[in-house]
Amino acid sequence: MPILARTAPGRAALSPFVCQACQRSLRQFSVTSSRRRAPPPPPPSGYAHLASRRLISLAGPDAPKFLHGIITQSVIDEPSTSGARHRHNTPPATTPNAPGFYSGFLNATGRVLHDVFVYRDTLGVSGGGAADGEGFVIEVDADQVEALAKHIKRYKLRSKLNFRILDESECAAWQVWDDSSIASSSAPSTQLLRLKDSIVLPDTRAPGMGYRVLRRGNADRLELDLERSDENAYRIRRYLLGVAEGQTEIPREQALPLESNMDVTGGIDFRKGCYVGQELTIRTRHRGVVRKRILPCLLYPSSPPPQKLEYRPYITEGEKEMSADDIPSNLSIGRDGTKGRSAGTWLRGVGNIGLALCRLQIMTDVELPGETAAGAPFNPDTDEFVVKWGADEEGGGGQSVKIKAFVPEWLRERLRDNGNSGSAH
Repeated sequence: MPILARTAPGRAALSPFVCQACQRSLRQFSVTSSRRRAPPPPPPSGYAHLASRRLISLAGPDAPKFLHGIITQSVIDEPSTSGARHRHNTPPATTPNAPGFYSGFLNATGRVLHDVFVYRDTLGVSGGGAADGEGFVIEVDADQVEALAKHIKRYKLRSKLNFRILDESECAAWQVWDDSSIASSSAPSTQLLRLKDSIVLPDTRAPGMGYRVLRRGNADRLELDLERSDENAYRIRRYLLGVAEGQTEIPREQALPLESNMDVTGGIDFRKGCYVGQELTIRTRHRGVVRKRILPCLLYPSSPPPQKLEYRPYITEGEKEMSADDIPSNLSIGRDGTKGRSAGTWLRGVGNIGLALCRLQIMTDVELPGETAAGAPFNPDTDEFVVKWGADEEGGGGQSVKIKAFVPEWLRERLRDNGNSGSAH
């Protein structure tokens, strides 16, 4: 599958024996624009300011109960059937003394509105009037902060609480990672514990994610003996681990929480009481099968399919280059050379990697309980898939690139532990 430069040859340069349909099929990829945009591989240790995230403070006597009723994780203890109080065997990150947790807001039909981190406000950004345990800071996709504020206002009714969008100079979100130490330990390092005016939260969505840090004020760096990096480095690390974030990768009112891996990344407490969107989520968990999941993918120009997920700034063939940034979102993934059922949906990428919502039985070796593959079993050595875009009305022209999905080892392990959602061998 050749990659051609953006500048196509003129008619005079084309052979008179090349038909017009073949001329329209020339794939025109950008060379210079990809070279300017594509970031280098991320450092093994570093930290980055997350400008793509914004914060909302929420505080008041009713804040814990209110938040508990509209997100997928537990905020307060609930009585069990025996009268004792428990927290539903939730992960350590969501215990009462934890600084915060990963969660989501759903609509009434169980679709994801926002993926969020919720922090217990120990910095006092919610205001001095909030009692201990009554203040929270919600971290959300920056482009969706106004929408989340409206969602909170809609459900607030007469609840005794106040909320507001924090100015970016008041408090900011950072990500810290250190493959040599931080990522391999569940406890914060000494450096992180010494950070002033900060909330340090282990990012348990996937091993190696590191730590989320809320820093009060508009500091341009953290007092860490690590390399200051940028958000592109954090984004590349997320893609390599298969962790989606924000509504570009978890489309608002379209994505399902289990297909977005929120069940295996600790974002859902399946044993808590009623919350908005609970019915479909619980039914899918206990009675349904999750046939699609967001997975890390590698883009490549021609056969054979790559066997290793490894980031490179460009998709290259010879001297020609392109980047995943050039590929529009929400494109259908199909089998290479054949027509048929869509194998998945391309979401977003950078360099030669990205995320896609993949049909597990078509694009991977993951087996679903009680399900039989419609066609031949997935063969990683021969099965190839392709993303196409920009074709004209007659189906000619446009661009295309091959794509391969990978199932991270951490996801395989959690799927094995979660037998009703698929097993990976």
